[in-house]
Amino acid sequence: NARVLIDGPSELVFDYAIPDGLDVRPGCRVRVPLRRKSAGGTVLSIAPADGQADFALRELESLVDPEPLITPVLLKAGEWIAGYYGSSIESVIRSLLPEAVRTEENSAKTRRIALLTNAPDETALAKLSKRAPKQFAILSLLIASTDGRMPVADLGEGNAAALKALEKAGLIILEAEEVRRDPDADSADEILEFKPLPLNPEQAEAFEAVTAAIADPQNAKPILLLGVTGSGKTEVYLQAAQRALDLGKTVLVLVPEISLTPQTVRRFKSRFAAIQDQVAVLHSNLSQGERFDEWHRIRKGKARIVIGARSGVFAPLPDLGLIIVDEEHENSYKQENPPRYHGRDVAVLRAAFEPCAVVLGSATPSLETWHNCQTGKYQLLRLDQRADGQSMPLVRVVDMRLEKAKQKGGVAILSDKLRTALEQRLEKGEQSILFLNRRGFARSLQCPACGHVCQCPHCAVALTYHRTDERLVCHVCGHQAIVPHKCPECRAPSILLQGYGTQKVEEVLAKVLPTAKFARIDADAMRRKHALRDTLNAFKSHKIDILIGTQMIAKGLHFPNVTLVGILNADLGLHVPDFRAGERTFQLLTQVAGRAGRGDLAGEVIVQTFTPHSPSIQYSRKHDFDGFAEQEMDFRRQFSFPPYAHCSVLTARSGHERRAEFTLQTLHLRLAENLPDGMVLGEVLPSPLIRSHGQFRFQITLRHHRARGLTNHVQSVLARTTLPDDVTVVFDMDALNFS
Repeated sequence: NARVLIDGPSELVFDYAIPDGLDVRPGCRVRVPLRRKSAGGTVLSIAPADGQADFALRELESLVDPEPLITPVLLKAGEWIAGYYGSSIESVIRSLLPEAVRTEENSAKTRRIALLTNAPDETALAKLSKRAPKQFAILSLLIASTDGRMPVADLGEGNAAALKALEKAGLIILEAEEVRRDPDADSADEILEFKPLPLNPEQAEAFEAVTAAIADPQNAKPILLLGVTGSGKTEVYLQAAQRALDLGKTVLVLVPEISLTPQTVRRFKSRFAAIQDQVAVLHSNLSQGERFDEWHRIRKGKARIVIGARSGVFAPLPDLGLIIVDEEHENSYKQENPPRYHGRDVAVLRAAFEPCAVVLGSATPSLETWHNCQTGKYQLLRLDQRADGQSMPLVRVVDMRLEKAKQKGGVAILSDKLRTALEQRLEKGEQSILFLNRRGFARSLQCPACGHVCQCPHCAVALTYHRTDERLVCHVCGHQAIVPHKCPECRAPSILLQGYGTQKVEEVLAKVLPTAKFARIDADAMRRKHALRDTLNAFKSHKIDILIGTQMIAKGLHFPNVTLVGILNADLGLHVPDFRAGERTFQLLTQVAGRAGRGDLAGEVIVQTFTPHSPSIQYSRKHDFDGFAEQEMDFRRQFSFPPYAHCSVLTARSGHERRAEFTLQTLHLRLAENLPDGMVLGEVLPSPLIRSHGQFRFQITLRHHRARGLTNHVQSVLARTTLPDDVTVVFDMDALNFS
């Protein structure tokens, strides 16, 4: 019998009998009878037929593809994900097989090709030019072409009859040819070959360790490549990838953000210019057709290097030799929808199953990965010096409490020190980056008379003012509202803007530095396809002096002429109810600071903050990861927080506040029964963001040293609890988001 997951949003799973002569294996795509129709599906597993069944199973209709689309290794990884994260196998399969591949609406794109098979001599051509000028024109084009073949579309319109006549005469053959929908086809950038660079002693040592792991993956540990920003981690990746290719293996490269994908793709295509058509990309900005083509190129072995975001970890690469997880600490590797897997952890798991080498790279690794190095589970390699020999940028901390006093209570956006530094860079022809992790113009609108703040009707957050669209926007659910000219509550005529975002910074810069050319990079400005790539290219070619951006510009970017980085509000993520707030702030500040001084010129970083004595800010000022990790790990150890325990969140949400809370209180009582030894069960509390998308949310945190024990306990309680129809309960294992 075959257990089949039916295509569609309903997660239907049915058993079907396998007819004789049909070679069905797990991971195969099949056609099945469903009621009175035929439907597509994916085989989850094969089980022996039960001769004791009271009814006869319907048979599979046919195989869509003779080979399984999901490899045995990926099926094994999918089963592990379902068990570890408490997700249904159906949701995991939907991650393993993207919708573009799973649904029948997508197929390979083809075009008709005319192929010259028997070229007539000059006498025959001369006769044809008088008797059938259209046939003569087609033959002339084909003879003039380099390989005697051309797309029918390029042979002119209205030539159908002429083509048929030529085919009937045996002069040409018409055939269909598959056309790749290349995600990078409309790029005007020319790919120039970039030769390998000489490695310094630290890089050479790291390279040798990685190549040893590629050669003997059975006995290799996962590798953490801890390299300061600008230390040349990418060069180690590239040379290690070359070694894997030389051994006949394939390479998978994961990057945390779509914004980093174009630059990473360009670097790999430049290094592997001779085989750049064998580099494939997988990320959510691809169209369905592009994703279909890239996925099948990977499966058929036509792509030997795959670069992708989180979901790229499931790329069906054969003979995998090396997995690289760049910026492994990034939260974007964690999937927020079922199945809530962590891309980095699944990469390590897949490397063990394949087996192959896996390299996790970061200047500020997560404390979970750091702990694995300290306990000997992972191998630690360090790059403590910048590859170009330059020193780390000088970091200056500006106390904005003093700046606010200077400006007599006004909103201090640019300190005197930062404004002066920007002017100096402009005079020298050098470039600068300003970082602020908040988009929009103003954080909120508030009435000075009654104190009313314009709130989102669906979420417990204030609406952010966006001047470019002249709209109030909720950054949680996307709700938009018209900007009021009077207070909606008391009708007072004045209403004040509170706080500031990247749009406000843009306006201030235009006044303070009118001669500067600047651009803004955030989710609002980069809506157009390839807008980010075009802006970064303009910045690289020095058409832009100052780049203003959110965390989209915080990591991975390499611009040698940038000598100044200004961090405008370093406290934004520091004072939130999350035990990882300090770690995230340290990582973000260190990564942003690393954009400065990456060329021949010395770099400077100016950090504006209202809490200058925070450990996150002080340790990032010194580029001291070890010091930060030591004090942060001591705090985590005292309170049994990760990495010393696994932490999960159980959330109940509903449009009815009391019902969501009562459901979670019921679950809390059942979880407390037979609580496993050592498990810490938190109280039922409102989520920090108590209302989101019109749903009230309450949560419980659970901590335990055994992940499987925690998942099994929660899943057993959920399995025997009947939930109200309008209440949704979500379990997030190894949670990163507590809001």
